[in-house]
Amino acid sequence: MSRRGPRRPGGAGKEGVRVNNRFELIHIEDLEDDPVGNGDRSGCALADSMASGNKARAQHGSTEPRRDAEVAKAVPPEQSHASSKLRKKKKKQKNKKTGTGETSENGLEDIDRILERIEDSSGLSRPGPPLLSSKKHVLYVEHRHLNPDTELKRYFGARAVLGEQRPRQRQRVYPKCTWLTTPKSTWPRYSKPGLSMRLLESKAGLSFFAFEHSEEYQQAQHKFLLAVESMEPNNIVVLLQTSPYHVDSLLQLSDACRFQEDQEMARDLVERALYSMECAFHPLFSLTSGACRLDYRRPENRSFYLALYKQMSFLEKRGCPRTALEYCKLILSLEPDEDPLCMLLLVDHLALRARNYEYLIRLFQEWEAHRNLSQLPNFAFSVPLAYFLLSQQTELPEHELTSAREKASLLIQQALTMFPGVLMPLLECCSVRPDATVASHRFFGPDAEISQPPALRQLVSLYLGRSHFLWKEPATMSWLEENVREVLQAVDAGDPAVELCESRRKVLYQRAPRNIHRHVILSEIKGAVAALPPDVTTQSVMGFDPLPPLDTISSYARPERLSPVSHGNTIALFFRSLLPNYTMEGERPDEGVAGGLNRNQGLNRLMLAVRDMMANFHFNDLEAPREDNPEGEGEWG
Repeated sequence: MSRRGPRRPGGAGKEGVRVNNRFELIHIEDLEDDPVGNGDRSGCALADSMASGNKARAQHGSTEPRRDAEVAKAVPPEQSHASSKLRKKKKKQKNKKTGTGETSENGLEDIDRILERIEDSSGLSRPGPPLLSSKKHVLYVEHRHLNPDTELKRYFGARAVLGEQRPRQRQRVYPKCTWLTTPKSTWPRYSKPGLSMRLLESKAGLSFFAFEHSEEYQQAQHKFLLAVESMEPNNIVVLLQTSPYHVDSLLQLSDACRFQEDQEMARDLVERALYSMECAFHPLFSLTSGACRLDYRRPENRSFYLALYKQMSFLEKRGCPRTALEYCKLILSLEPDEDPLCMLLLVDHLALRARNYEYLIRLFQEWEAHRNLSQLPNFAFSVPLAYFLLSQQTELPEHELTSAREKASLLIQQALTMFPGVLMPLLECCSVRPDATVASHRFFGPDAEISQPPALRQLVSLYLGRSHFLWKEPATMSWLEENVREVLQAVDAGDPAVELCESRRKVLYQRAPRNIHRHVILSEIKGAVAALPPDVTTQSVMGFDPLPPLDTISSYARPERLSPVSHGNTIALFFRSLLPNYTMEGERPDEGVAGGLNRNQGLNRLMLAVRDMMANFHFNDLEAPREDNPEGEGEWG
């Protein structure tokens, strides 16, 4: 495990200690005077007590292997030799009695037990909430949680998940063992496409990397851009026949397949793109340490961000929120200060769906001091919900449950005071009719939602569209109702905190930064997309590079793109934009009626071409000889 990448430096856990706010939404001067540390640890009695309990259990469990070793030493050599012979005889008799199917099934279970023992001996925790006392970085990623099979095995068992996959692995002819994807026999034979990674510099315990394109890959990239501008989707299919591991082409066709509701092929293309990029990793690039950085301003790096995001979305829809959370942490660790895809707007949702409440609480505690997470509506409401759901776990001690319930009530009242416009839309999404006293009150009435600044309205729409169903439980609604009444009493009593929050809302959230707009476009949540400003919706948004940074760092010159033709095939516009309200230059919105038929016909032709291409790859690659690649042996981390 340790030879796959460099060890995480000891100072990585103190990264980002300075006060900053990359969302550019918060400008509070008095926050700069506060002492800044690695997070406010006050009020963490629940976390500390749970950590001490887990630590005691871990120490108690670690004594068992020592006892086994002592017993083994006490056994005489003759008795040990005789017992080994007896075990061999029993094993032979057992193999004669059982069939091959039963042997393979027991072998799978034995492998799982061996893996668990290895993970325990190396300090890794078993599936479940991470220990709050762990010294690992908050963005530390575990390899085994990047594999959805690990999560699916907890639900359905190892035999149900891996039973049909093991025979197929014998036919693989791929040079590398990867963590992000599992190569498939239906993929074309892998040959280096000209994609590589370079170490730029290492400083302050961090390593900065960048993907690089060879001359051959640059030519493929130019052809891809020409195919996009030519408004002919079949040109991308032709390009993939000659360059089957060109990343941007794979991601673009994946969007087309997803648009046609062919989720299986869309996911397969994204996995192939991830495999192509993982094979290009630098030997020192580590997925797990949280100390490796990729600058989003470089176009070559953006494809990796987008491929990880699309894979994460597929995993969430597939019912693997724990694996999706690990991908979210991975994306966030690549550039946590800038957060180009705004993963902080999503990490809370995935943590709640995965029931990993401790991780969400720990992230909030450590980052609140320098990232002002409570000023984001999703964290303001998700953290108290995590405390409340934690207080519903009966296996915890009574004092911990009481502490979690008190902390949840305090935080939800602060969230309702700061964001009163969230309550009524939340109840509407949950199909809950509010009490007459609440509905008619001026604080939670219609004015609270209408008076929200544009950026805040966008963040609220994003949160409700994504996480409203987490509040539908009757116990959760009852707890929310209790705290709404407490807030109304404070408002009627003239609490000064109410006026302070109102003044902050008027100053803050006037304009959302570009990375939030990029996140909204990738999320495809209708309410949030509709709240995008006109300067974003009227420009061309490329599916393979949505809203590129204004300070892009280009490593090589690209040819100028052709201007679109107003009377061309409208299907090609999908390869230039994924927004449903995008219109071509010189085209009025009401002219899209006749174009809808052409778009569907074009997509159908595209899907037939893609399926034909995949089928041809499948039959040709079975006879292809394996390429000698001594550098590709082993596992990469």
